[in-house]
Amino acid sequence: MRVETRARARALQALYAWDVRGDAQLEKVAMQVWDDLAITASERTLALALVRTIAASQGDIDEELGEITTNWRLQRLGVVERCVLRLGAAEMLNGGTPARVVIQEGVRLAERFGSAQSAKFVNGVLDALARRRGQL
Repeated sequence: MRVETRARARALQALYAWDVRGDAQLEKVAMQVWDDLAITASERTLALALVRTIAASQGDIDEELGEITTNWRLQRLGVVERCVLRLGAAEMLNGGTPARVVIQEGVRLAERFGSAQSAKFVNGVLDALARRRGQL
């Protein structure tokens, strides 16, 4: 498995822990999770960039995702789906990875940590987000 793929999974694990804890600082939670899991430096570096983007832009990311998921308030989504969507939106925002790759990786994460239904939902939302941003 590529280091980028592993880093996305590590970022997702940190996001999940942060989401269920509620009021903790994202970066602090991420460091605790990664220390507990003994994450490699290369994975940590890539995952930290994503976590920092989410921490800095969570309001904007959530607002944009909320506009796309009009029938589903973001807080009504499952934690895995919400975190995968935030992760994908942040990676698209960073702009270093093609949108198609971001979508594919988001789908894989949703399948791995969620379900087949999660993967379909994530695919549709991230595709709509990429089109809305003019990245597809």
